[in-house]
Amino acid sequence: MSTDPELPRAVQGQQASQSGNWPSGYARRVYDSVDSTLSEAMRLAPTLGGPTWILAEEQTAARGRRGRAWSTPRGNFAGTLIMQRREDPGYAALRSFVASLALYRAFVAVSGQPDAFMLKWPNDVLLHGGKVAGILLESVGPHLLIGIGVNLAHAPSVAAIEPQALAPVTLSGALDVAITPTGFLDALAAEYARLEHQFVTFGFLPIRKAWLARAAKLGEVITARTMRSETVGVFEDVDDTGNLILKTAQGRVAVTAADVFF
Repeated sequence: MSTDPELPRAVQGQQASQSGNWPSGYARRVYDSVDSTLSEAMRLAPTLGGPTWILAEEQTAARGRRGRAWSTPRGNFAGTLIMQRREDPGYAALRSFVASLALYRAFVAVSGQPDAFMLKWPNDVLLHGGKVAGILLESVGPHLLIGIGVNLAHAPSVAAIEPQALAPVTLSGALDVAITPTGFLDALAAEYARLEHQFVTFGFLPIRKAWLARAAKLGEVITARTMRSETVGVFEDVDDTGNLILKTAQGRVAVTAADVFF
């Protein structure tokens, strides 16, 4: 969706239209271009009275996990959900599973192909084994920011990703599904709102169960790698705090944060 470049950015966002399927209680702001939706969310968070989606048609200085650059050309989805954080940071971080499950359901809603997508711990969505979406959570004071990038129409070159990482894929290229970023936001926001209600009402257990049902490489050997160590083992479970549980030669190991390779 394009907005009038003569208007201030905040006014552009407020004037963004919402579909009839938009979830009650959530606001949204759509921008033509920003440096990063996460950065914009940080600037806006103190002024907001409720959960708000930020969407940009283009990001000029986006970032992914550990400060990695994230390519976001026009046609791809670049969004951030701003929420009040009422729980401790560790429990609030379980919303990465809420977000990835919402992404899975949004992909199914727009493609009609549930078997094409899998969830990769801790925060990626796979399409036919390639990475189609990623999530980045940041806590800023009393706010939680959930940044989401989706390769709707474009994907980074293989040369731009780190060695051994999964090749990026696009929704349009892999499934011949064409959808605008705002159209995808309509689907994603609706699914997220349903799962957020479930998470707040019933806790992490039903989210964890549904996430594991779509987990990539569950029961198979994978590698969890941090900046200082590497753990190889069978992916057995995700525990009730979101840790990856691996069965290794030395016993069961709980991995709190890592990049996963297989």
